[in-house]
Amino acid sequence: MKKIIHIDMDAFYASVEQRDFPEMRGKPVVVGGSPHSRGVVCAASYEARKFGVRSAIPCFQAYKLCPEAIFTPPRFEVYKSISKEIRSIFLEYTDLVEPLSLDEAYLDVTINKLTIPLASTIAKEIRKKIFERTELTCSAGVAQNKFLAKMASEKNKPNGLYVVLPGEEEKFLDEIPLYSFHGIGKKTYEKLSQLGYTKGSELRKAEESFLVQEFGKMGGVFYRMARGLDDREVIPFRDPKSIGVETTFSHDSEDFSYLLFTLESLSKELEERMGRKNKQGKTLTLKIKFEDFTVKQKSISSDSVFYLADSLFQQSSNLLATVWKENIDPLRKIRLLGISVTNFSSDTTTNQDQPSLFG
Repeated sequence: MKKIIHIDMDAFYASVEQRDFPEMRGKPVVVGGSPHSRGVVCAASYEARKFGVRSAIPCFQAYKLCPEAIFTPPRFEVYKSISKEIRSIFLEYTDLVEPLSLDEAYLDVTINKLTIPLASTIAKEIRKKIFERTELTCSAGVAQNKFLAKMASEKNKPNGLYVVLPGEEEKFLDEIPLYSFHGIGKKTYEKLSQLGYTKGSELRKAEESFLVQEFGKMGGVFYRMARGLDDREVIPFRDPKSIGVETTFSHDSEDFSYLLFTLESLSKELEERMGRKNKQGKTLTLKIKFEDFTVKQKSISSDSVFYLADSLFQQSSNLLATVWKENIDPLRKIRLLGISVTNFSSDTTTNQDQPSLFG
């Protein structure tokens, strides 16, 4: 039987800001853009969450919900450094660490470096060490698979620990509302509730064939969820499928020159990101979000690779020009531009031959 731990830092970015700036402690803190911008909220302290502020909502909306909040820009280099320190703690116990983001990870401690028999003991030690070394709190879930461990880590947030014991999986899930199930989004929950399923115990009564009929292959996933079944392994490293950058404008734009200037800047940033990951791709995709929130994507593929800013800019500009011609009647302003590279090449010799390009 596997022993899986899910660690989730509590309001990570906001907690780091409160740690480093005492004047923010105990106050609602929003990490993201300015309060009157359309940038999104990266993180919100628990004090801000009481007002309904959540990650990914527009900053202007967060300001309406909580005008007294302190808005502060993200310091990603600081967060990355702390995340690296936290990950080193995980590695004291196991090499089977699967990072999901800077503030979240799965650990497989079935066989651990310190031969500690109970996963709950390891979770307690990790939480203690994280606080001692970073002054930050985290929540942990312990179970026999990733789904249950993830659900358990949400049970006693913030700064909590919950263990799902073998044999108690269904009991644990019985009263949890389905909108809280990891993997069930808002629209899926709405459909499930219309079918009469609102919590774990109700979903477990559904026939698998019926769920597959209603939701396709995800129906089988929901059937297993209700029973606490999950056979996914903890994977220590995930090779990225794509690398991209994007920006949301403070004001919708119809200025083609400004859009080109933005693409040039994005191309330089994307080159840097690809260089850090030693990646080159054969497919470049331009993403455009219009003022009416519709999204248009255009891609170009090549036998050669994309990784230099000049090439990224030239090709993405051509894609933009194509979309622009299609957009003339009627003209819609643009609120977001992004570019990404996929279809990575296994041959990175070109990249390695020119290390100076990436500093």
